[in-house]
Amino acid sequence: MNMYFRSGLLIVLAVFAPVILALQPAKVDAQTRSARPPQRSQAHAAEQEKMNAWTVGLAGGLLEGAPIRLAAEMARVADDGPNMHILPIVTRGATENLNSLLYLHGVDTAIINSDALEEYRIQVPEIQHRITYLLNLFPSELHIFVRPEIESLQDLPGKKVNFNTQGTAAAYSGPLIFSRLSINTEKTFIPHQVALELMRKGEIAAVVFITSKPVDAFIRGRWESGFKFLPVNYDSKFEDYYLPATLEAGEYPNLIKPGERVSTIAVPTALVAFNWPAQSNRYQRVARFVDYLFSRIDRLQAPGFDPKWKSINLAATVPGLTRFVATQAWLDRQPRGARASQ
Repeated sequence: MNMYFRSGLLIVLAVFAPVILALQPAKVDAQTRSARPPQRSQAHAAEQEKMNAWTVGLAGGLLEGAPIRLAAEMARVADDGPNMHILPIVTRGATENLNSLLYLHGVDTAIINSDALEEYRIQVPEIQHRITYLLNLFPSELHIFVRPEIESLQDLPGKKVNFNTQGTAAAYSGPLIFSRLSINTEKTFIPHQVALELMRKGEIAAVVFITSKPVDAFIRGRWESGFKFLPVNYDSKFEDYYLPATLEAGEYPNLIKPGERVSTIAVPTALVAFNWPAQSNRYQRVARFVDYLFSRIDRLQAPGFDPKWKSINLAATVPGLTRFVATQAWLDRQPRGARASQ
């Protein structure tokens, strides 16, 4: 019985195997054809080209940070359908935005802190010629907030000082500024909310904020007598990237006495672009972005947008960088006195 069964099976295989093998290539070809992407029509290609022609990628920073919010607001007012489309891009942080601008496909502009250029002096010696600025957005003031027993900067060496989490302005610019001040501290990089509580307990001597004043944590927080901001004098060691600034009693009434000021420095936060050749499409995109943004700056100063826009000065310079050619051309076309939007 088994012998006859085996014989019959062999006969069946011998007869049908060639047919099965012949069918297999056709099946594979059909599967291969179905996996291929459909051919784009000319209309699709034309629409794709039209959409990309006036799209500008804007590196904004961390999702929870102020720069990405400003990027989103600029995208809202500059939007003009197929004629102007701004894409705000979430990145690893404002300190990484310059890297994205230099090396990441699709990024035409970025929001950076001016001292981010310091990191590229050796890596990209011509960095100041490859990057150009469109707008000085706002200054981020240095706040060195200390416990009562700390009286001056000279008391901080060897002490534990927090610079916020990695990717923030404080985490990058803070240690850089302290290095220029020749202050060597025990650095921590934890969220400021946590650090402030540890500071109350005496476990941390100081926290370093680099952000636009006033800071809610200092306005709303209840601080014992003696907690204060340390002054930082602006001198030649800061002239390359920084600006002089002050913290005033009206901004921090619980920490600064009426009529007093605390000297400090500020890190300019700037909207920058790659220095594209003037005849290139990428240059033309950024030039159109400038025209739309600057012409509509009053919309950003209306209710519903960040209050920082109300103090923007379109003609303000950025230390260490040259102005984008199309930006200067736009400013030159404006009546005298109309450049600064207050």
